[in-house]
Amino acid sequence: MPARPAFSALDHYLLSKPGTLVDYPFNEIARVYKVLGKMFALIAEKNLPLHISLKCDPTDSLALRAEHPAITAAYHMNKKHWNTLVLDGSLPDSLVFELIDHSYALVISGLSQSRRKELGLLD
Repeated sequence: MPARPAFSALDHYLLSKPGTLVDYPFNEIARVYKVLGKMFALIAEKNLPLHISLKCDPTDSLALRAEHPAITAAYHMNKKHWNTLVLDGSLPDSLVFELIDHSYALVISGLSQSRRKELGLLD
């Protein structure tokens, strides 16, 4: 079974995304990652195993949930667009990081060209 990514590795990866800031808008244990004010990830810091919620294309969301028992509809979020990954070791790290990239890309794609340019994502 693959090892689960450590919180520090996830945090570092999430913060490496251009324009990403951390906020605690809900409570002190829900660490929210935003790009230009738009949420793309949430880590429930105190949960063991660790849980991370990520935005996802609705079609992909359903397929991922069907294929991986550790991926479920996100609690207290739009279940059509958000998944929670339970990092219990059953998901490959590569999939976790791929889904982080997907979530970030979905949020970025909803920004105006000028906002994406601010991030250095357009020439």
